[in-house]
Amino acid sequence: MNYLLLRGLRAAALVGLLAPLAGSSGITNWAARHSATAPATPAARPLQGAKPDPAVLAQFGLYNDAKLQSLISARGKAMTAVSDRPGDYGFTIVDSPVINAFATPDGHVYFTRGIMAYFNNEAQFSGVLGHELGHITAQHGKKQQTRGTIAGIGMILGSVLAPKLMQSIGGVAQEVVGLGMLKYSRNDENEADGLGVKYSTKIGYDASYMADFFQTLQRTEEQSGSSIPTFLSTHPNSADRYTRVKQLAAQAKQGAGRKTYLVNRDTYLRSIEGLTFGEDPRQGFVENSVFYHPDLKFRFPIPSGWKSQNSPDKFQMQEPNGKALLVFLGAGGSSLDEAATGLAKAIGVANAQAQKTTINGFPALVFEGDQQAQDQQNTPAHVLAQLIQDGNSIFAFIGLAAPASFSAYAPQFQQAAQGYARLTEASKLSRQPEHVHIRTATGTQTLASALASAGVPAKRNNELAILNGMQLTDKLPKGTLYKVVGK
Repeated sequence: MNYLLLRGLRAAALVGLLAPLAGSSGITNWAARHSATAPATPAARPLQGAKPDPAVLAQFGLYNDAKLQSLISARGKAMTAVSDRPGDYGFTIVDSPVINAFATPDGHVYFTRGIMAYFNNEAQFSGVLGHELGHITAQHGKKQQTRGTIAGIGMILGSVLAPKLMQSIGGVAQEVVGLGMLKYSRNDENEADGLGVKYSTKIGYDASYMADFFQTLQRTEEQSGSSIPTFLSTHPNSADRYTRVKQLAAQAKQGAGRKTYLVNRDTYLRSIEGLTFGEDPRQGFVENSVFYHPDLKFRFPIPSGWKSQNSPDKFQMQEPNGKALLVFLGAGGSSLDEAATGLAKAIGVANAQAQKTTINGFPALVFEGDQQAQDQQNTPAHVLAQLIQDGNSIFAFIGLAAPASFSAYAPQFQQAAQGYARLTEASKLSRQPEHVHIRTATGTQTLASALASAGVPAKRNNELAILNGMQLTDKLPKGTLYKVVGK
C-alpha cells in the first residue's frame, strides 16, 4: 500500500474493490500467451498501449529501476519492429513479488519484479517477452471480446463473494480495466509460444532458453506444494511444451541464417543485482493475523482465518467462504464528512445513517446502509463504512456482506477498525525486504557448496537452486556468477 496513492486516492477508486484474493498478503498476478504459423493480419490502426494503464499501476505499483525498465523497453521495441503487427506498444515492470507477466489488449506488456528474479539470462527474458508481445500482435485478447478483471498478481481467479453478491456491488469486479486475466485457448498459447520464438530469434537471441524457463516455473510449483505460479495458471503447461518450443527454436535458428545467438547470462545477472525479492514489508505485511505498515506507521488486526491481499491502493480481507469482504484504503477528502460523502456515492449507498464518534482515540465517522440495486437479479450488499482520521490522513474500513448474513460479520468489521493503532514496535518499523545479490564462484564447486560459502542457510538451498535454474549438484567453474538472496 503506497503512501502517495493513499493520500491522493479518490473515492471513485472503489470500483476496484473486489479483485479476487489469495491466502497471503502482497500483490500478485500474470496473464497472457503463442505457433510460428499463420502470421497475424495487419491491423487497420496500430494499438496504442505505450503508456502503462493507471489502473494497473494502482493495483500493482511501478517498480522503480531505470536499468531494468530500459532493458524491457529496448528489447520490446526491437521485437515490435520485427513483429507481424508493428504498433505503439509499451513495456513496464511492476512492483509485485509474484512470478508473472501479462499483456493487455490495448498493447502493453507488464512484467513483475518477481519474474525478473527468476530469469537467468537475457534469452529467457526475451523469449517470454516475445510470447507476451505475440498475444498482442495476434490479437488474442481482442478476439475474446472481454475486458477481463484485474486479478492482482498471485490472486486466485474466482468469485470473492457469492457470485450474485459480487455482481451486485456496483459491478466493481467487472471491467476495471482492459486487462487480461484472460484465459487463452490452447491454440492461442501455441501461437504465442511460436511468436515468442520467432521474435526473440529475429533480434538475435537463442529462443530455446524460453523452454528452460518453463522448467523453472514448473519447479516453483512443485516446491510450493500448493498454488500454481500465476504464469502457469494462466498459461497451460504440458509435458510436450518444452520439447515443442525447443523444436521451434531449432527451426527458427536454421531459417534465420545467423552463426551465433545471444544468451547473455552474465549481463542479465548483473542487471538484477539488488532486485527486491519476495514481499516488500515496507509496503505492508501480515504477521500473526495483524497487518503492519512500517512506512505509514499503523497496524490493525485481520479477522481470524480470513484471506488477505495487499496492493498499493488497498488492503483486502475476505471471509474464507467468500461471504463477506472487508477493505481498508485511503479515503479522499479534507474532512471526515467530505470523505464519507464521496465514499457513500462511490459505493452506491443512499440515505446512509452516519454518526461521528471516536475509534481507539482517533476522530471517526461511521455510516451504514444498503447499496442501491443494480438490477432485479442481484441482491445489493449491506455496507458498514468506518472512517478514521489519523493526522492529515483519512482511512476507511469498508465491510460488505449480504443483508441476511451481515449481522454475523459486523462484529468482525468493527473489531478490525477498533484495533487500528499507531505502529511503535521497533522490530516492525525496521523490517526490510530481501534483495537478489550476485556472487562469483571462487573455485570449481557445486552450487550447494557455493551457496554455503555465501552464507545461505541450508533450508533455503532448494529455493535458491530453482532461483538459479540449477540443481544443487551442478558444478560451477571458477568465475561463474550465481544468485543469493539477503537483506
